[in-house]
Amino acid sequence: MGVVTDRRRVVRVREGARAARPDTLAVEEPLMVRLVAPGTPLGAPRPLGAPRPLGGPRLLSSVVPVGGPLPDDGATARSGSETLTVTMRTPGDDFDLVAGWLVSEGVVGAAADIAAMRLCPDEDNTVEVALARGVEPPRARAFATTSACGVCGSDTVVEVRAALRWPVAGDPVTVGADVISALPDLLRERQRAFDRTGGLHAAGLFTADGEPLYVREDVGRHNAVDKVVGAALRDGALPAAGTVLQVSGRASFELVQKAARAGIPVLSAISAPSTLAVDLAEECGLTLLGFVRGDSMNVYTRADRLR
Repeated sequence: MGVVTDRRRVVRVREGARAARPDTLAVEEPLMVRLVAPGTPLGAPRPLGAPRPLGGPRLLSSVVPVGGPLPDDGATARSGSETLTVTMRTPGDDFDLVAGWLVSEGVVGAAADIAAMRLCPDEDNTVEVALARGVEPPRARAFATTSACGVCGSDTVVEVRAALRWPVAGDPVTVGADVISALPDLLRERQRAFDRTGGLHAAGLFTADGEPLYVREDVGRHNAVDKVVGAALRDGALPAAGTVLQVSGRASFELVQKAARAGIPVLSAISAPSTLAVDLAEECGLTLLGFVRGDSMNVYTRADRLR
């Protein structure tokens, strides 16, 4: 787990009075992921907890199967010498983040599709990922992302539905309105870093009865979702049929896309969805809820799943 928070000096102004004091902030650092060809040697394993090489990144292990923990430094994604993705994220759960991103790109559907991941020992802020033989890398396009929105609008509504590995329209799950109403508080209770900073988004995957399965925090909404989806992938829990994804902010096109590509049939948001998010949810047969606050909520699509 990386450093999630850090302290900075601020001047606090209250009722006209000023006072210098420390403040706790959420950490935001770059993450990049390099795709290497199947069979490419990733180097000799480094013992868990081995000291950081001089001038290199701190490693928990040099070569780690996808099921293992990821070191908490930043990373770059390139195929050969070309960058695939650069994003800003809160350190920690980085293997989950990369795995979830690959799911959202339609590249992988099982943990076995990823052969290994490691922090590059020769290059700071670089993660190398080896896909299993026969697994095609993401299609070539500009993958520059931010912690704010990720790769927004990267596909059309029809393209996303046509490319779904696990269509969600036929998922028979139903969820009680009382369960949906309780999810924001259940998510908030598990936001430990938010308690210290007030500056992190969260996403949580829950059963239809409201039991938490995975909860992750990040400065980016899309990163938090990728971390949840990646954790489920690594545990062999995809497709996530019969589950509900609760997010702490609004519901964008991209978040609906990520939910649908993970086989999640219900997405609940504390704030509003966008028009394109509603269009995509309708096209995919995903239940989309917004403004979930107390006993009030709006159901934008597939209201038949709410009981």
